[in-house]
Amino acid sequence: MADESGKKEPFILLEEEMKSSYLTYAMSVIISRALPDVRDGLKPSQRRVLVAMNDLNLGPRAKYKKCAKIAGDTSGNYHPHGEGVVYPTLVRMAQDFNLRNPLIQGQGNFGTIDGDPPAAMRYTEARMAGPASEMMDDLDKDTVDFIPNYDESRTEPSVLPARFPNLLVNGSSGIAVGMATSIAPHNLKEVCDGLIKCLDEPDISLDELIKIIPGPDFPTGGAICGRRAIKAAYATGKGILTVRAEVEIEKKKKGKDSIIITEIPYQVNKALLIERMAGLVKNDRVKGIHDINDHSDKDGMRIEVKLKKDADVDVILNQLYKYTQLQDTFSIINIALVDRRPQILPLIEMMKHYLQHRVDVIRRRTAFLLEKAESRLHIVEGLLLALDHIDEVIETIRSSPDVATAKQRLMSVFGLSDVQAEAILRMQLQRLTGLEREKLEEEAEGLRKEIAYYKSLLADEKLIHGLIKEDLERMKSLYGNKRRTKITHAILDIDREDLIPDEEMVVTISHEGYIKRLNQDTYRKQRRGGVGVIGADSREGDFIEQLFTCSNHDYLLCFTDKGKLYWLKVYDLPQLSRQSKGRAIVNLLNLSQEERITSVVPVRDFEQGYLVMATSSGIIKKTSLSAFSRPNRGGIIAVDLRDDDLLVGAKTADPGEDIMLGTELGMAIRFSGEQVRSMGRQAMGVRGIRLKDGDRVKDLVIVRDNATVLTVCESGYGKRTAFSEYRRQSRGGKGLINIRCAGRNGDVVAMKSVYETDDLMLITREGMVVRSPVSQISIIGRATKGVRVMKLKSGDKLIAAAPVQIADINGKNGSGEKKEDKKTEKQEAGDHRSKGKPSDG
Repeated sequence: MADESGKKEPFILLEEEMKSSYLTYAMSVIISRALPDVRDGLKPSQRRVLVAMNDLNLGPRAKYKKCAKIAGDTSGNYHPHGEGVVYPTLVRMAQDFNLRNPLIQGQGNFGTIDGDPPAAMRYTEARMAGPASEMMDDLDKDTVDFIPNYDESRTEPSVLPARFPNLLVNGSSGIAVGMATSIAPHNLKEVCDGLIKCLDEPDISLDELIKIIPGPDFPTGGAICGRRAIKAAYATGKGILTVRAEVEIEKKKKGKDSIIITEIPYQVNKALLIERMAGLVKNDRVKGIHDINDHSDKDGMRIEVKLKKDADVDVILNQLYKYTQLQDTFSIINIALVDRRPQILPLIEMMKHYLQHRVDVIRRRTAFLLEKAESRLHIVEGLLLALDHIDEVIETIRSSPDVATAKQRLMSVFGLSDVQAEAILRMQLQRLTGLEREKLEEEAEGLRKEIAYYKSLLADEKLIHGLIKEDLERMKSLYGNKRRTKITHAILDIDREDLIPDEEMVVTISHEGYIKRLNQDTYRKQRRGGVGVIGADSREGDFIEQLFTCSNHDYLLCFTDKGKLYWLKVYDLPQLSRQSKGRAIVNLLNLSQEERITSVVPVRDFEQGYLVMATSSGIIKKTSLSAFSRPNRGGIIAVDLRDDDLLVGAKTADPGEDIMLGTELGMAIRFSGEQVRSMGRQAMGVRGIRLKDGDRVKDLVIVRDNATVLTVCESGYGKRTAFSEYRRQSRGGKGLINIRCAGRNGDVVAMKSVYETDDLMLITREGMVVRSPVSQISIIGRATKGVRVMKLKSGDKLIAAAPVQIADINGKNGSGEKKEDKKTEKQEAGDHRSKGKPSDG
């Protein structure tokens, strides 16, 4: 392509131009914006704010000046990117929750740890804090290089002298192109001691240094978990630290404890933290929290997490650590500019670069002061020479026609330099007095000593090290304070279940859908036919409908009458007293209004076995247990039902086991589980039993060795029968007579598989519970009426039965009863007669 003059313009590949332009942009961001200099720990924008404040003489004792003025001068003189980007930089350097030792003292609203923004710059005022003034000190003594500003109207320092070790104390963070920096803040006293140790022992090991600087010290406190991660980060310049909030447990009356949070991890927004905790409570991900209050004020932070009565503090605290920023991580990426090049720096290297910078600063300052002292001594010596020959000097000056001639005559007659001759010509007459001569002689002697000291300082680096140590000791005494962040032992990846004992529990579900768990020892064993103890506080129109035993760590597969499945953990259920009504299960599961729980299956894992489901119309279905391992919050389809059908039961079964279905009118059928092929989760199933008119399936049982089938009727009668009396039939038949329901017995309420060493727990509509050995129930024929298993009050009916393994509850496998158990039965019978109500155990 040719221009107007006919010359061809050079051909440039777009790819090469893009590479070159982007590289230029990237280096500009890295060097001039995002990364701090290893020497003063400041980014260009931060450095320019402090330089502008220094120009305005805003030292620690100066009057505060409007931030709008500071931001305007910074933008106009050094940082031409607008006041809107300068002010946030200024604000951050004044926030004590962001910087370990703030560089700016602010007056007004400079934001909060809750994330509240600062007031507009026209309302706030600021001046430099002590550490910032220390960083600016000696700036006028040629200690650092100056470069032209953006419009070359003035110069600005490329780095500050930095007597205060800012990078190590306040850290830094920033995102560049292709890299990011995240340098942790540290305690000033520890940093100064570490730097002094490095001067004394240049070959100091990291192990020795960590004894002095054990780890970062965050402005907001908290606790760093584990020293190994700290050492790894210090050794390589990269690492991840786990930081936890500082909490206390307040024991209060009635078992309602509180978790008090006094410190939170670095750079965590307190308001968002509280909001997150409240959301977990609202969504039932964390149970046991009653209320969360923020009592923080100017004296410190205090977040109170009130717990419900008898809530497990360790479990709740572990959940908060897991699901909120009460436990957070801090990434250490020690990237800083070394000779305008980004480098990853281990801790020792960062300290050595800072110390070398201080050595260079002191050398340049000393050279500057030496030159200044030598220049002054040269002048003073000329003045003294003039005083020694004052008459000749005066005569020479008086006889000269002009100043230039007088200057030349003085230089030629007395051997003075141009500077000395100029000083003599400017000398006042008062200097001719004897007192002034003495002052000049004293000044000359002092200057000679200073010059000798400066020369010795430049000749011996150990003397420079001594000055650095003095400066560091002074920083410690002026600005040092106690460590805020604790360093604790490393934490293991503890699951919530690790804090919950794997104990056997009794789970009850009422007709209206209230659920709870209780320790099995809550119920004392009684003899067959006992009057029972109160197992739940009965409410009008409600009664206990389901009761079973399982472990705290088991999963609960909750099947509804609509054929859907929901998933729970046993330890998520509220553990309440025996008399308590429980908690509405709709608050634990996302049920629709038409659904009600009909069967709950405790499962330890989902790797092997099948789930067998039966419906009220006699449909049977078998599905692999693994198909139910991941239900979602809204539930999943367990079985496809007809409109008039309901799911009445679900059991786990192994391959080869037989299945029995029992009906409400006393019929039962036994058939091989192999006759039911395994189906998908959303399949409908096949016919299991053909029902008579008015009959429906009540329960299903898995046939197991050494067990018997227990059938219980609503009038308190029941029996045990050997499985051998039920011959195996083909699936889909009418079945055999299981128990005669006519007359006293009433309809069947439960059919269970039990062992000789089991206990039986029975519960009535009015909430009465009795526990007695299964062995006390006779094994009789299939088509019989059975024996009394529980005495019922007038109008009460038996509604549920559940076998309990005696070895699991009492820690024994025998069939005998303790003497105190029999005595208890008599005492309870006496209490019943005297008080007119059953004993509550």
